[in-house]
Amino acid sequence: MTTRVMLISPAAGDGGREVRFDDDGPLGEAGLRRARAAAATLPAAARSFVSPSLRCRMTAGELGLAPAPEPAPAGCAMGRWRGRTLAEVADTEPAAVAAWLSDPGFTGHGGESLRQLCDRVEGWLTGLAADPGRVTAVVEPDVVRAAAVCALGARVEAFWRLDVRPLTSTELSGRSGRWNLGLGCALGAA
Repeated sequence: MTTRVMLISPAAGDGGREVRFDDDGPLGEAGLRRARAAAATLPAAARSFVSPSLRCRMTAGELGLAPAPEPAPAGCAMGRWRGRTLAEVADTEPAAVAAWLSDPGFTGHGGESLRQLCDRVEGWLTGLAADPGRVTAVVEPDVVRAAAVCALGARVEAFWRLDVRPLTSTELSGRSGRWNLGLGCALGAA
């Protein structure tokens, strides 16, 4: 049997916010409204999961989902960069930012490497495939990217070539370790 996994990226936060590493800030009102409007469009799922971040939990709630937070599809652990803006880190550690962008094994920030993230997400997907059926998961954009890299059997470096917009779904369907990938549909779109 086939496992179908709908990965939903969280709704957008406040528009004026700066890009932060491992940002766990709340959603903006516009994002909350969009999530509420999309709630009725989700297909029924046998299982649902949510990354532990506040914005994923808030999005799941507005979508009418009530899963317990799951650590396996959490966003990439960013160590001492957590909560800092990209601009701050680039100003104080330009060589480290360059290494992070070019080396999938980089852990100089004291957190998780992109390779480790992809391996963790691949393990989570393998576990989901062991119990066929439909799954819905509200997860961080980096988890969606990692899942796409794994589904395609792509090099980890492809991670940086994937954009994930707020409140979109990426769908994986597969069995026996082989995934097909449907990319970035806006929730509520026909």
